[in-house]
Amino acid sequence: MDILVLDTIHGGLEIARQLEAMGHAVDAVDVYRGKMGPVQDAYDLIVAPVHLDPGHPYLSIPAKRIVSHHEAVAWILWDCVPHPMVEITGARGKTTTAHALASICEGPGVLHTSQGTFSYPDRTLLWKRSITPASVIPAAREARACGGWLIAEESLGVTGAGDLAIITSAEDYPIGAGKKSGLSEKLRLVRHIEMVVAPRALPGLDRIVTISQVTRCMAESCLFSWQGREGMFSNPLLVLEGYRTPLRLAATAACLLGINPVSLGKFHAVGGRMAVERSEGRVIVDNANSGTDRMTTIEAAHYARSQTCADSLTLVIGEVSRTICEGFSAEEVEETIRLIQPEHVILVGDRVKSLSERFGYPHTNTLDEGQKIARNISSTGGIVLAVKCWR
Repeated sequence: MDILVLDTIHGGLEIARQLEAMGHAVDAVDVYRGKMGPVQDAYDLIVAPVHLDPGHPYLSIPAKRIVSHHEAVAWILWDCVPHPMVEITGARGKTTTAHALASICEGPGVLHTSQGTFSYPDRTLLWKRSITPASVIPAAREARACGGWLIAEESLGVTGAGDLAIITSAEDYPIGAGKKSGLSEKLRLVRHIEMVVAPRALPGLDRIVTISQVTRCMAESCLFSWQGREGMFSNPLLVLEGYRTPLRLAATAACLLGINPVSLGKFHAVGGRMAVERSEGRVIVDNANSGTDRMTTIEAAHYARSQTCADSLTLVIGEVSRTICEGFSAEEVEETIRLIQPEHVILVGDRVKSLSERFGYPHTNTLDEGQKIARNISSTGGIVLAVKCWR
């Protein structure tokens, strides 16, 4: 087939290479950096990312079919899908859910997340790549080679090649130049998978199993029951919403896969996902990650204040890795600061530099520099790290 792959900087180049290796004639175009080269008058197939403006001129080129990067990856993987394969998507909670589920899976396997791709059970780091659909290809092949499972975190949807999908949140946001719904795209893509787990029922998807159908939480305890399997685990992380929902999602998915989730009681905080450190009389709540937003920051601030006797709270907030969607805008940061009312604020990243000029807050370019300033100006109380970044 003659195939046009759009967007080479978000995994499209890898998809193009794989399709060429399958014997297809492929043109690959960078649509985001103005390097749009010559193309044919028509194609058998156009492969485009779900976040591309649907009005982009290259999408008007005649083609027999247009598919997403996610769907193209499923096609590429059709004969080498590992089992079980769990695909995880959602606006927030993906990484924590993935780590939690992987922690209770037995035997060899591969965990692919925004923090890195790891082999299990030794948890050796294999590589670090993005969570674009194309990055699932090497992770799936690694899992297939070791005869193990795959848990893959993915942005803006799933490939549909997996045995089970988890949608970690029902939050929506605009994509495709504001012309499309991020949640609608996830729901469209997840329909290819038979088993779907989500925090609650979602429109147009009948076969979702919600966490309330399988689990029930009380303080630090979580009870689970599904098709004759019943039990309970306790974990202090369950008092935090940022962990309670991911742990319930992992427990629900485990029950559907025939895995006993009781070992989730031993699950520890994931670095950068509401991890807590006590240092020199201060409580430092690390919530700096790719899913940082207003809600998770408010929760982190509430938790930090509950863990220290001092009233002082220092907030390190901003964004150092702007994404196509799910950003942490200056307006959102300003509103978050207003709601939390911290004693000290350190702003991080270019996107919030204007707030520094307006309000006189210290400004820096990196999370590490922001944390260093916070430690220097606050000897007691709490420090919250709320910088949106890839870690």
